[in-house]
Amino acid sequence: MADQVIHNFDFEKLITFASTAKGEVYLKTPDGDVLNMKSRLTQLLALSNAIDWGHIGEATVTCTDPEDESHLFRLNLYGTAEEK
Repeated sequence: MADQVIHNFDFEKLITFASTAKGEVYLKTPDGDVLNMKSRLTQLLALSNAIDWGHIGEATVTCTDPEDESHLFRLNLYGTAEEK
């Protein structure tokens, strides 16, 4: 389980990714909070603050499944979790 720093990321894509991930997906905020992105409550709270969360300038994401980590890396790099 390794942390990945994501840049200029669309929050809606992160929610979609987390919803389809095999393992847990955690977002670490600059304030040190750790949010479980598979939680519908977290997703709803984040979306209610869409003005602040629309695009993530930089954040740290942790996936508990290695395959999810690979998909997140591709999503962050290429904008899609699918292999090119």
